[in-house]
Amino acid sequence: MLPPSVRSRRVLTLLMGVLVTAGLVGCSQRSAQDTLNGAVSTNGLDVVQNVPYGPDARNRMDVYSPHGAANAPVVLFVHGGSWEGGDKDGHKFVGESLARAGYVTAVMSYRLAPQNRYPTSVQDTALALKVLRDSAKTFGGNPDNVFVMGHSAGAFNAVEAVDNERWLREAGVPISAVRGVIGVAGPYSYDFRGMSSARAFPVTATPDEVMPDRHVRPDAPPHLLLVAGSDRTVYPQNGEHMLAALKQAGVPVTFTVLPGMGHITIIAAMTRFLGFLGPTRQDVIAFIEAHRLP
Repeated sequence: MLPPSVRSRRVLTLLMGVLVTAGLVGCSQRSAQDTLNGAVSTNGLDVVQNVPYGPDARNRMDVYSPHGAANAPVVLFVHGGSWEGGDKDGHKFVGESLARAGYVTAVMSYRLAPQNRYPTSVQDTALALKVLRDSAKTFGGNPDNVFVMGHSAGAFNAVEAVDNERWLREAGVPISAVRGVIGVAGPYSYDFRGMSSARAFPVTATPDEVMPDRHVRPDAPPHLLLVAGSDRTVYPQNGEHMLAALKQAGVPVTFTVLPGMGHITIIAAMTRFLGFLGPTRQDVIAFIEAHRLP
């Protein structure tokens, strides 16, 4: 049996190799997730898996809570994957990280394209938020102290679900219920027509009809937008356009470009022991602490 320090160094060496490979060739995101998840432990946390929030098999979320939590802030995390892939199971490292910070954290899956095109994944996000708020006290959370966070396509879902009043209203969620929105490397503003991601949207859809930066309500909650400065999957202009739309609507926003970070490393840095990759985790926690209820 190797000493813990040696095992930790080997895990970090393997992890860095996977992250570098994923960042360079763009084909190993799941490998990076599996390595991250294998390196974290949920010992000491309360974890409830596969909580249903709808009738579909993918309408499930895993809830990570600090042991003995009472009236804690609640975070709903939405995974990425170009709306065609990904799931909650690949993001255990996010749930663990935020629960260790003191937050009841639900990591959700949603229905995927092309079988389920926009707005299905956004509607699933709003529905998951409804069920999470309704059951928050069961997990030790405060239903009036809720944040919504997403990465990549999940950031699109999170921002659109909260900023476009339609989705919260249809799901039966009070529009004042969300304390803040956190978008990590989200594709909030681009012309998908002619791109592979067009499969996620209705055939006749236009950017004006579906992009979150076109749907900002003036009473939306504060936003944190984190942009990977070296992202070649979702270009930083998406964040810049979203920033402009939020400012125009008078919505408070914190906009941070993280130099040298890529599309995968920016979310990998949510892992507690990978702070050297960049400040994603500390920025997210600082935002929640600044906007949570006392």
